[in-house]
Amino acid sequence: MAIPMPTRQLFIDGEWREPILKNRIPIVNPATQDVIGDIPAATKEDVEVAVNAARRAFSRNKGKDWAKAPGSLRAKYLRAIAAKVTERKSHLATLESLDSGKPLDETVWDMEDVAGCFEFYADLAEGLDAKQKAPVSLPMETFKSYVLKQPLGVVGLITPWNYPLLMAVWKVAPSLAAGCTAVLKPSELASVTCLELADICREVGLPPGVLNVLTGYGSEAGAPLAAHPSVDKIAFTGSFATGSKVMTAAAQLVKPVSMELGGKSPLIVFDDVDLDKAAEWALFGCFWTNGQICSATSRLLVHENIASEFIEKLVKWCKNIKISDPLEEGCRLGPVVSEGQYEKILKFISTAKSEGATILHGGSQPEHLKKGFFIEPTIITDVTTSMQIWREEVFGPVLCVKTFSSEDEAIELANDSHYGLGAAVISNDAERCDRVSQAFEAGIVWINCSQPCFTQAPWGGVKRSGFGRELGEWGLDNYLSVKQVTLYTSNDPWGGTNPLAK
Repeated sequence: MAIPMPTRQLFIDGEWREPILKNRIPIVNPATQDVIGDIPAATKEDVEVAVNAARRAFSRNKGKDWAKAPGSLRAKYLRAIAAKVTERKSHLATLESLDSGKPLDETVWDMEDVAGCFEFYADLAEGLDAKQKAPVSLPMETFKSYVLKQPLGVVGLITPWNYPLLMAVWKVAPSLAAGCTAVLKPSELASVTCLELADICREVGLPPGVLNVLTGYGSEAGAPLAAHPSVDKIAFTGSFATGSKVMTAAAQLVKPVSMELGGKSPLIVFDDVDLDKAAEWALFGCFWTNGQICSATSRLLVHENIASEFIEKLVKWCKNIKISDPLEEGCRLGPVVSEGQYEKILKFISTAKSEGATILHGGSQPEHLKKGFFIEPTIITDVTTSMQIWREEVFGPVLCVKTFSSEDEAIELANDSHYGLGAAVISNDAERCDRVSQAFEAGIVWINCSQPCFTQAPWGGVKRSGFGRELGEWGLDNYLSVKQVTLYTSNDPWGGTNPLAK
């Protein structure tokens, strides 16, 4: 039975509004290539209305309704949103699978994480009040100083399509917990669940303008949001190329930005491991979410002593991965998100082959699936460090494999990248794992695993993978301004050290 897609408008100032230019974007199910609905296409005119709504919400009643309200009030709304997400979990997960192609089991887990993220930041919102006026130790007794943490203002949140709702909430939950108001612009390739989040906010009575959701193309909605003079900060997750444009726009107004720009993460497997366990993590680390993970450990470095046997295991396991419609029970690999991504990934594979690499497994559409943007899990060997497939982010189910002979060589190969989001090492030698984790040039390191992510722990990269940290307390700090307040406590005149005193 076909599952109908809800027809939504833009969510601005607490209500649904048709785009000013009345344009819409078709929703294509990546598993069937059928058009299953549409979303509104915002433009700069809608951005103007939404930013103004967020600005009014931030300053309404001199900020007492939201920005300067007790953290407990904001926490109440965040918990109400979490409860509604949990209540609608099954429906939201199904919509996200239809929209993005992710297996249903994964989208169900994502919805659980969405609710957990709102709950986590509700707790931090409550705790924020108690941390105000934290004292600063000074060397002079006649002065006292303390620190205030205050919301930055109106924030623009530009989010990707691989975790459509979860990565939006990584920004929405902490920004609202901090007391900011927000304009969310999700990717046009997968926006449906973000519009459903807007409906949940409406249902729980979130004050108008606190969260506004604009769907649309990056050039028509994202760019004017990044450049808007009344937006106080931009938080962006996406490609390096788009992130660079966002930074350029924000720089014109010296506007703060935080960026998560993907990566080309390494996984080092030493020769002292359980091969089956290591193979499972290697495949999970690259093929989870249909291979569309910013932190995917898609550069596999295997010790030469075990390389042949280990790669043989990987190929054998790949043959048993169930590739199917994401709503089908047991699906472990669904389609990539769009035709554009599909063609881009196949071009990467074709280029690798022309440059001399070996496509050991996969590399094309599965024979049993004639429609949809499906790509077999792909393993590529005989790769050199100069090849495009080794150096550039593919964002698909493609694993490149190289061998190494020493710890130093493995670290050098791992760090030879413009990116630095994640990195992983698998070994039974704890001291070696500690050495390697410290040597990695990455913001996130996994030891004897790949890809676990927890709301409580910081997330972000170095080098061209961006800067700033999401999640944990660091995620809340992203949306807070630190203000120093210093008072003179003595009754005596400032006196002799004042050059203006007589």
